[in-house]
Amino acid sequence: MLLWTRIVLVGLICLSLVSSGMGCGPGRGYGRRRHPKKLTPLAYKQFIPNVAEKTLGASGRYEGKITRNSERFKELTPNYNTDIIFKDEENTGADRLMTQRCKDKLNSLAISVMNQWPGVKLRVTEGWDEDGHHFEESLHYEGRAVDITTSDRDKSKYGTLSRLAVEAGFDWVYYESKAHIHCSVKAENSVAAKSGGCFPGSSTVSLQDGTKKAVKDLQKGDRVLAADGEGNPIYTDFIMFIDQDSTTRRLFYVIEADSGHKITLTAAHLLFVGQNSTDGERMSAVFASQIQPGQKVFVFDADRLEPVTVKRIYTQEHEGSFAPVTVQGNVVVDQVLASCYAVIEDHELAHWALAPVRLAHWVSSLLFNSQPRASAQQNDGVHWYSKILYQLGTWLLDSHSIHPLGMSVCPS
Repeated sequence: MLLWTRIVLVGLICLSLVSSGMGCGPGRGYGRRRHPKKLTPLAYKQFIPNVAEKTLGASGRYEGKITRNSERFKELTPNYNTDIIFKDEENTGADRLMTQRCKDKLNSLAISVMNQWPGVKLRVTEGWDEDGHHFEESLHYEGRAVDITTSDRDKSKYGTLSRLAVEAGFDWVYYESKAHIHCSVKAENSVAAKSGGCFPGSSTVSLQDGTKKAVKDLQKGDRVLAADGEGNPIYTDFIMFIDQDSTTRRLFYVIEADSGHKITLTAAHLLFVGQNSTDGERMSAVFASQIQPGQKVFVFDADRLEPVTVKRIYTQEHEGSFAPVTVQGNVVVDQVLASCYAVIEDHELAHWALAPVRLAHWVSSLLFNSQPRASAQQNDGVHWYSKILYQLGTWLLDSHSIHPLGMSVCPS
């Protein structure tokens, strides 16, 4: 019976992903399709993100040199992608060795390069370094960094190549030299590389009885504050966590408004922001990592949804992370309205994809409404349904629609 249920749910997911529907987010005008991104080349010596390479907000700390005789050598995998030219001046194959995460990003970038410049390939001049040619604690020694050019070595392309590397999901990209671009990734076991989209367990939600509850303590059936399609307050059922981890430390973005309200969430989580229009404040959902000071977020104040201006954005580490899903598809966390979804940049599509979960919750509520609510806690980990959604997303969606820090939620 369980197997049959899963087969039916997968079928519904597929239908959901190819469906189009009216905006299902809170407020007017939600769900408009975005125009394709315009690629802005990086300037010489610019790096993205604008923090030091070996910080948690970029590629993370150095974890030690890997040699051919070390236990960690098994972490490196060769890259034989024929769409990439490896310089390999040492003639040892070292430039082809890298971590799986680095390999995935590099292969994605190779496709982007060929699409951007037909007939041109990606070229790697430096990969894993076993000879000590780089500065101390270089990520080249761990197979987590590559130096790249285009196969035609046209320096006028390098600014755009840098931007393509950012879009491909490298965790730090530096237009380091007129001769190459430096790119690096987080370690395979890096917490930040697997952040997905969550809130800290200590964040709070408002319950229908007027009390507040920590996100980590939510139980199935709790009715929490959210927003309806018109942006009005509504209490909706908490269904489940699509991802939860009670112990691991992660990096979170703190979005602080001039009103004093602040919300803490991972980079890949969606947050509603305001879009000025002639008929009022419209909403769209964007990744937390894309929000800038001066944009509007929405808070509940005196039973009304009000736009407030983002004053500053900074990062914090917290232990534990939780991704709650509600029937409404959004939730008010620490008085700020947020989407329940992450990793995929389209809130509307994510809400359609979770339709089977809402249906199962509705059926369960009808069948077991008279029975006491189960108090069994959900186990840590990514829910199996989320893993299926992620895999479908990687097949059906453009890679730019998937946040790079959500890519490792379900490794391929």
